[in-house]
Amino acid sequence: MVLISQSYDVHQATKVAMAINEYKNIKSSNGMRFYDPYRKQREFHNFGLTFSERCFGAGNQLGKTYAGANEAAYHSTGIYPDWWEGARFTQSNVGWVTGESGELIRDTVQKLLVGRLQIEEDIGKGAIPKDKIIQIVKTHGVKDLADHIKIRHKDGNTSLIFFKSREKGRAKLQGETIDWVWHDEEPDQDIYTECLTRTNKGQNGQFSFMTFTPLKGMTDVVNQFYSEPTSYQRLTMMTIQDVDHYSQEEKDQIVNSYPEHEREARSKGIPILGEGRIYPVAESQVSCAPFTIPDYWPRIKGLDIGAYDHPSACAFVAYDPDNDIVYLYNGWKASKKNVSEEAVLMNKLHPWVPVSWPHDALKHDKNTKETLRDMYADEGVYMLPERATFPDGGNSVEMGISMILDRMMTGRFKVFSQLEIFFEEFRLYHRKEGKVVKVRDDFLDAVRYAIMMLRHAETEPFDGPHNEDNSSTGYW
Repeated sequence: MVLISQSYDVHQATKVAMAINEYKNIKSSNGMRFYDPYRKQREFHNFGLTFSERCFGAGNQLGKTYAGANEAAYHSTGIYPDWWEGARFTQSNVGWVTGESGELIRDTVQKLLVGRLQIEEDIGKGAIPKDKIIQIVKTHGVKDLADHIKIRHKDGNTSLIFFKSREKGRAKLQGETIDWVWHDEEPDQDIYTECLTRTNKGQNGQFSFMTFTPLKGMTDVVNQFYSEPTSYQRLTMMTIQDVDHYSQEEKDQIVNSYPEHEREARSKGIPILGEGRIYPVAESQVSCAPFTIPDYWPRIKGLDIGAYDHPSACAFVAYDPDNDIVYLYNGWKASKKNVSEEAVLMNKLHPWVPVSWPHDALKHDKNTKETLRDMYADEGVYMLPERATFPDGGNSVEMGISMILDRMMTGRFKVFSQLEIFFEEFRLYHRKEGKVVKVRDDFLDAVRYAIMMLRHAETEPFDGPHNEDNSSTGYW
């Protein structure tokens, strides 16, 4: 009986080993099927449905190129996962993948798409399923570099992916009409524009996406997405804290291994802004874990008023009078909402907190002839009677920035760590030619208005509505 049992165990172990082997073979030859994106990667893909130009700014080794390779595989095969909400190519298509040089293309994007051509058994071990690869046509000049790949699309026809080295210049990228282009790392402006014009007649119109770590600083291409995006351009940023394949200890070790001036670019996808950065303070210096705010701490909200197609924002601030520390604990930023809808957002948490507002709120609505300040008040929002000013009556932007920076540098300004809408703007807030770039600063402006009127912060009335959710953060 013992021998039979041992024989049975060996037989079962062999079957399990064979099953594991088979799974590994399937996984290695059909990479896109097993791609399970992080939230930021999925966000980047899904924006393709509504934005014709996308940028995925992320740190090193966080999965940005991996995300680009899988998207290219989906489009070229026409096979999309159930979670996909981005653009779809229903017919065979032609795409370009650009890289800084032929060698870099071979060792990065080509490897992720089809495997290493220099190792025969490795071919087909990329994002594109091996059984969908019809032919890999090699180029001349760079050993084991493909010129293009022929791929079987779901419609039965052949898709093409061409690899284009940017070191050859713009002239080598003219002439052909394509459906999409993927830039791995940042191209120069003339090459970016030239490639974009090649996509004019694609199935989804102009269709361009870029995955990169912004080590070159705020160049023309980067500036388009980070500071001055059009209505058809969209930026997604992913930091090392957005990924799970590293432990926190490994994350800290990786960040500390980078040169100090490159840490934010390599770990968070933040362009190197140098002296242009308005708040040159490490996030760790202002970030804190959420906690229950004591009832006796006074609070105030700051409101930045946008337009229907431009974000309004509201920042929720609490003040620790014992230690002179300001805590930014909640807030929201929203577009395409009227006064009534924004009033609901402002009163959803702590409606008894007074709201500090800018001079813009003194404008009269063209329909009701009321000031915006009065319209919010009519909706039940506790608006302070006067616009935001400093105690001396001034309202200088530079004075407000200086006041907040001083608090940051001295540990007297803290932000609940989950309040991403603050950190997204904080990372990119910068000057150009000495002037504050007034783009993506709506929430920071709301914070500044709250700080300006901190002297009017109030504690909760004894008989007021009590809400214990003091540490909730994020969009509402």
